[in-house]
Amino acid sequence: MNLKLWLLLLFFCAVIVPAQLKKHKHDEHDKHAERDRHGERDRHGHNDKHGKSGKHPGKRVKGRLEELKAEFDNTDDTDDDDDPNDWLFELQDLKGKCSPNPCLNGGVCEEKRDKFRCKCPKQFVGRRCQRGKKVCKPGTCGTGLCLLTSSPPYYKCKCIPPFAPPTCKTPAPCAPNPCQNNGRCVSDEGDFKCVCPAGFSGQYCQVDPNDCYEGDGQSYRGKVSETEEGDECLDWNSNFILDRGYFPSTGFASSEGLGPHNFCRNPDGDKKPWCFVKKNKRLRWDHCNVRKCPTPATTTQKIVTTTTKAQPTTAAFTPKATTLQPTIPAKTDASITPESTSSAQITPESTGSAQITPESTSSAQITPTPPPQVRPTNANVTRSFLTCGKPQPKKQLNRIYGGLKAIPGAHPWQVSVQIKPKGSVQGYRHICGGTLIKPCWVLTAAHCIDKKHDYSVVLGGLNLVQKEPTDQTVLVEDTIIHEKYKETPDVVYNDIALLKLKATNGECAKETQFVKAACLPKEPFADGTECSISGWGATETSEYGSMHLLDAQVLLISQEACSSNKVYAALLDGGMFCAGYLKGGVDSCQGDSGGPLTCEKDQIHYVYGIVSWGDSCGEKNKPGVYTRVIKYLDWINEKTAGSQ
Repeated sequence: MNLKLWLLLLFFCAVIVPAQLKKHKHDEHDKHAERDRHGERDRHGHNDKHGKSGKHPGKRVKGRLEELKAEFDNTDDTDDDDDPNDWLFELQDLKGKCSPNPCLNGGVCEEKRDKFRCKCPKQFVGRRCQRGKKVCKPGTCGTGLCLLTSSPPYYKCKCIPPFAPPTCKTPAPCAPNPCQNNGRCVSDEGDFKCVCPAGFSGQYCQVDPNDCYEGDGQSYRGKVSETEEGDECLDWNSNFILDRGYFPSTGFASSEGLGPHNFCRNPDGDKKPWCFVKKNKRLRWDHCNVRKCPTPATTTQKIVTTTTKAQPTTAAFTPKATTLQPTIPAKTDASITPESTSSAQITPESTGSAQITPESTSSAQITPTPPPQVRPTNANVTRSFLTCGKPQPKKQLNRIYGGLKAIPGAHPWQVSVQIKPKGSVQGYRHICGGTLIKPCWVLTAAHCIDKKHDYSVVLGGLNLVQKEPTDQTVLVEDTIIHEKYKETPDVVYNDIALLKLKATNGECAKETQFVKAACLPKEPFADGTECSISGWGATETSEYGSMHLLDAQVLLISQEACSSNKVYAALLDGGMFCAGYLKGGVDSCQGDSGGPLTCEKDQIHYVYGIVSWGDSCGEKNKPGVYTRVIKYLDWINEKTAGSQ
């Protein structure tokens, strides 16, 4: 009997168990593949694949011809002028009259009962004539770029070497010669490489020896057109960037140096020149492989003196000039209100003073006076964060790039929520987004929280994989999940949580141009209001989440429309709402789980929603679902009461 049992056990271990494991593995693979196809956003984001690709500028990548063919295979593109997000207008059933005229780009408004219809000029389409007509059909330019122009036929093709004109489909290395400045083209197994004259560089020898940028590169007008990873920049008037946005004719002439070319520029006040690239058939951007101009060795520091007694000589001397704000009395309740109009980021008292004594006409000796040792108190801490919801973006950028690249300082409340196994020595990694609402409090989604992890947050940064000077990393002291949080296979209820940050010397987050708190809403926003989401686009199965912060505009959708049978039916409750994407073809998953949806009123930004769940990313009748923050104000105030 025992022998039979042993034989049966061996058979089970040798045959049944491996078969079941194989089936389980196959099922898991199918499940993840299905999630990846539909772009679900109802779980945590991961950053495992956000790192560098390993490319190096100027280094040939094996299989480049095959990569180019795959990258520019447009067989999946639609060839009509339907906006993938026109359904939002239909779903919202927006009503209105023709005064004022809602039609853009010279569209003529026609009233029909209580609705309106826009009759568009022939080069514009869309519900409000908001888009340029799609002139770049699939395969129009083969393995090349379709560039939009402001005159008929409103496009032209640009072949990417070694593919040759006019069809950009057949490789023809060195015919014509793509190398500039007398560079010599060498055929290399169907591809090519340029041998540049002395001093010239770049894939096409287009960069001369004096090509460099000064400061942050906003004045750069050079010819570098490759990123730090070695990717070739897209032309600024590329159809891939502009065809689903506003008609690009207004974007060709620009004081920022943009135009019908692919040279790196810095139009938004980033840290250095950058450009857009096409990667894995998605639009991305990266900083460029451009050299910073050397600082002349003869530069000396000039000392400017003044005899005006009203000007104190206690300004702190720092490598970067910082505007000092006047000292503002602290509020005793440490509250943040949009009504406050003053903000103290740095005070002379907190930075100390500097005694500048000119020893000669060519140099200056700077002897800093150390600040007095003051024990931190609530009064000291609350001098900052006296206001909320007032961003200070470094520069306003044309809406044509909305949804592609977040402007530095435009979303200062955006937080990267990061995790590591509890008690481990592993590094933290990005998992979700979050919103700073108080110096020591971050709002996020409950489904982002797992008690098996330690948490920290990174504030002020735009890049997930590179340390930035604006970064602030703060450990999380406690996580608070809503008591009625519930997750089902179809929907997530009460998806809201708070992270209490750990104070150091009585201080958690420090207010800067890049770190500010968002306001909590006071009243509902109207259906149809255009709001913003931001994040790195990371989901549980996201393969192409961005290392850079993205943003996008979304339209608030009425509860009635979102609860219709063709959308989410009876799944929604009063703690949720829907919002849809107005920008198509850019990236329909800019918002991380837990990240902010903010709406603006009177130049104040309120965190109105938390990215929660949804069946897909931008598909018809499947808008994103957000936690309705205004319903949970009492809960938020109760949990955060008595602390900054």
